[in-house]
Amino acid sequence: MRYFTKGELILWGTSVSLILASFFLFDRAHYLTLIASLVGVTSLIFNAKGNPFGQVLMVLFSLLYGVISFTFAYYGEMITYLGMTAPMAVIALVSWLRNPYNGNKAEVKVNRLRPQEIGLMVFLTLLVTWLFYYILAAFHTANLLPSTLSVTTSFLAVYLTFRRSAFFALAYAANDIVLIVLWGMAAFSDIAYLSVAICFGMFLANDIYGFISWSKMQKRQEAGR
Repeated sequence: MRYFTKGELILWGTSVSLILASFFLFDRAHYLTLIASLVGVTSLIFNAKGNPFGQVLMVLFSLLYGVISFTFAYYGEMITYLGMTAPMAVIALVSWLRNPYNGNKAEVKVNRLRPQEIGLMVFLTLLVTWLFYYILAAFHTANLLPSTLSVTTSFLAVYLTFRRSAFFALAYAANDIVLIVLWGMAAFSDIAYLSVAICFGMFLANDIYGFISWSKMQKRQEAGR
C-alpha cells in the first residue's frame, strides 16, 4: 500500500465505494457489471502510476465490458472494446514493459509525440471514425452518433496509450464523458444501467488524475530524477 500516495488511496477508495453504492441502489442483479467496474477503476490507478499492471487489468476490463455492451445492443462499444481496446491494451503492455524508466519495471518511460506522428494519428482517427460509422449503422447500433464518437475517442486513447503519451488519459476522459451520456440514455430503459453511468463518472475522475500524474512524471523524468 506504500506504493500509492494517500491521495491516490483516497481516490481509489472513494471510487470503489461509490461504484458499490450505485450497484446496490440501482442494480443488485448484474454482478458482471460490478466486477467490470471494480477491475476498471483499479486499472486506472495503476495506469496513473505508469505501471504496466494497469494494462493487464485493462485487457480484463475490456473483455467484461464487451459482454455488458452486447446486452444493450451497444455493438459499437462491444466491437470497440473486444476488437480494438483489448488487443491494443496487450500491445501497450508490451510497449510499456519494453520501455521502463531507468530500468524500473513499475514505471514506464513517458514519450512525446513528434508533429509528423500527430498528423498520422489524426488521419487514422478520422479513417477509423468513418469506417465504424457505416459498420455500426449496418448493425443497427443503438444511439449511433454517440456510439461512433465513442469509437473515435477510444481509438485516440488506445493509440496514445501504446505510444506512452501523457495525453492518453485526456483521451480516455473524453471517452468517459461520451460513455456517461450513452449509459445515461440506456438508464431511461433500465434503471440498472445507471450504475454503469456512475462507474464511468468515477473513471472520469481517475483519468483526469492520471493526466495530472503523467504530466508530473514526464517533467520528473525529463529532469533526470
